Amino acid sequence: MKNIKTYHFLFIAVIISAMSCKKLTEKPISFVEPENFYTTPSQIEATFAGAMNRLWDYWGGYGYGMGNFVNDDQYDGGDLVIGNNHGSDLWSAHYAAILNLNSAIRAMNAGNLGASATPEELDVLMGQAKFIRAFNYFMLVRMFGDIPLITETTENPTTAEIVRSPIADVYALIVSDFTEAAAKLPRKWDAFPGRPTSGAAKGLLAKTYLTMATYPMNDPSNYAKAADYAGQVIQEGDYSLVHNIEDVFSVATKYGPEMMWSFNSNYADINTDPQIYRPGLLEGWGDSRVQIEWEQAIPETPRKNAYVLTELNGVKYPDWESDQTPFIKKFMYDSQDDYDNYSSIMSMPIIRFADVLLIYAEAANKANGAPTQDAVDAINLVIDRANGYAPIAEHPLLTTAMSVEDFDEAVIEERNQELCFEYDRWFDLIRKKDSNGESYLKLKTIPAFQPNYSDDDLLFPIPDADIELNDKMTQNPGYTN
Repeated sequence: MKNIKTYHFLFIAVIISAMSCKKLTEKPISFVEPENFYTTPSQIEATFAGAMNRLWDYWGGYGYGMGNFVNDDQYDGGDLVIGNNHGSDLWSAHYAAILNLNSAIRAMNAGNLGASATPEELDVLMGQAKFIRAFNYFMLVRMFGDIPLITETTENPTTAEIVRSPIADVYALIVSDFTEAAAKLPRKWDAFPGRPTSGAAKGLLAKTYLTMATYPMNDPSNYAKAADYAGQVIQEGDYSLVHNIEDVFSVATKYGPEMMWSFNSNYADINTDPQIYRPGLLEGWGDSRVQIEWEQAIPETPRKNAYVLTELNGVKYPDWESDQTPFIKKFMYDSQDDYDNYSSIMSMPIIRFADVLLIYAEAANKANGAPTQDAVDAINLVIDRANGYAPIAEHPLLTTAMSVEDFDEAVIEERNQELCFEYDRWFDLIRKKDSNGESYLKLKTIPAFQPNYSDDDLLFPIPDADIELNDKMTQNPGYTN
């Protein structure tokens, strides 16, 4: 087997990797060829669950992903000195998911399901497959830049020439997949909460266009498209903000009305142990500390109290006996029984309605060259809830009298506070630049980070194994191979 050149991101793709053992002279009786496996809707749906499980893994993927994004300005312990193989676990997880999704898409296109699915059922299955694939590529392209673009038409990824495709080609596939998903998916799933919907597809499509409007594609025509899709989600009325900021991340609201699509946990597939979020004073393990400078810059609002743990029994963290940093409070809403049993069912949001409101505010302001009333109304819904529906001088509502630049900066700061610790801040720091073209990663991170900044920090490194095994694979600037 040592002479088989199998690329790193394929190692954990269950179905495809089984095909790569060319030297086997006998095939186990129970072995099922991929083209023969996908013949029923339940087999296709199992692929969706498996693809998501690659990403939301117990102690792996985004289930314990803080280390991959510790270099933003929210998590404690990061800096802008990023080493080789940073993010390689996410690279492998995403490509493993993509390979299995491609097999399912290929089977559906080939008509393998036959009479086991109606055309309407097949459309919904295809919508889910395209939705999840688009999400995988959306994460990969923002982390790694130009990446291998492998689809259902790639004949055999284990033997094909694998090269990095330009980001424009990757985004074209993402837009195509999300657009198809938005057309084919239902607006809601009565019997299966947590599955992707047309609204979630439109929300992520809006986020994709917003990213394409900013760095590195820098195509401002995409602001209007982002505003359009986010506006559709708002107008359709299928989602809304949870009224009480304390309830946004409660188990009771994990399927709505605000959560549009999440990494989903339940008792059959639990989250990583909830002890990672609590300090030792609460019998936790102290894994998810908050950057002190970031906490100190956030205005005192009901939202801050709901999202960040800064005191216990009236004692502020600098005076605690141990673990003298703030902690992420967003994900501390498991019951005590679940906590005692190490069985968290908290879900991690991927897209929620607050994000869509902020996408709309940013995009509409930029598309129109000034903050429109609708843009102001959208962000003020988020600010008003954060303030407990009472005026707070340090966190005021926005107005149409603001300049386009001031409004834009206020939106990004609102994203910083509202979406904290949801694996979102890093991408905002990467895509945003000021009017002089200076990166937010350089300007907005804490002062201790800034001397270490270089333009090479804008991308994660391509994993070493892929560079070593594939002479067509190039490395991102600033990393050695």
